[in-house]
Amino acid sequence: MALTTGIVGLPNVGKSTLFNAITQAGAEAANYPFCTIDPNVGIVEVPDRRLQKLTELVQPKKTVPTAFEFTDIAGIVKGASKGEGLGNKFLSHIRQVDAILHVVRCFEDENVTHVAGTVDPIADIETINLELILADMETVDKRIGRAEKLAKQKDKQAAIEFEALSKIKKAFENELPARSVELNEEEEKMIHGLHLLTIKPVLYAANVSEEGLLDGGENEYVQKVREYAKAENAEVIVICAKIESEIAELDGDERQAFLEEIGIEEAGLDQLIRASYSLLGLATYFTAGVQEVRAWTFRRGTKAPQAAGIIHTDFERGFIRAEVVSYDDLVEAGSMAAAKEKGKVRLEGKEYVVQDGDVIHFRFNV
Repeated sequence: MALTTGIVGLPNVGKSTLFNAITQAGAEAANYPFCTIDPNVGIVEVPDRRLQKLTELVQPKKTVPTAFEFTDIAGIVKGASKGEGLGNKFLSHIRQVDAILHVVRCFEDENVTHVAGTVDPIADIETINLELILADMETVDKRIGRAEKLAKQKDKQAAIEFEALSKIKKAFENELPARSVELNEEEEKMIHGLHLLTIKPVLYAANVSEEGLLDGGENEYVQKVREYAKAENAEVIVICAKIESEIAELDGDERQAFLEEIGIEEAGLDQLIRASYSLLGLATYFTAGVQEVRAWTFRRGTKAPQAAGIIHTDFERGFIRAEVVSYDDLVEAGSMAAAKEKGKVRLEGKEYVVQDGDVIHFRFNV
């Protein structure tokens, strides 16, 4: 399931440093080597302690984590929607992502110049948001006239589209993103193909200095970002891109020792990966056998046959039933055989909605 979060931010906010940390972490991942799909795309494994525990229980020949993709979106500066900076290049890249990770500078450093001359995270956020809104406004303006004309001719689908576009255009005129607009299911379907930039869910990464992170990661800039994000029901992760790049170069044991030494429970990158994963409504199920213990990504609400199809289309096509045990029940039992003896392993059919943490063996016949 190739889903990706695009990293955006003004110049000198730490975006490139963070992306380099992500790609370095991917390169060093023992079980999931970094893949270069494109120069600005990096894949890293999703941290999940459950996978290690299942490996201990099953003792497979190999363990394969699930992964997540980040895309570095270049060229967002004031005027980007009109071609400033890399202009259309950033637009083409960002339209392909599923969610946006907005890196915001929340530190003072006289050696790192700010594109606007002063550190102001809210002004930075609003600059990028306005560029995305302006780009989307152009898309909506190209479409709304045609939809209105067809709606007047009693075209029901066009009427739904025109209503949705009118709501969104009004939001844009008030400098609000498309995701702030309440649309019904039919309206959402009608505008899905427009790939609006501002309808994508957003996660904010407040980039602080090394000293700032070690002091608790809270300063006046971070507080302002939190207040801004709260208004749009978005999450804020506090990171230090510089420290993340150092952590990414360490192996497992060294990494843990370094985190303990500086008094941090978990790397910011791990938090970002999980938060991005959650933002898109994703979850994990597992397959566990002597050949392989593996994590699989699925969208919440997915039924068993479609979850099986993530492994192979034949599994979905020939789906019979699924043997399912929850991760907690399996760990408590100590083995699959013990879980079966205790009646914790269930047989589920085609209507079963897969849950996060399910350990599944699919039965199929092709």
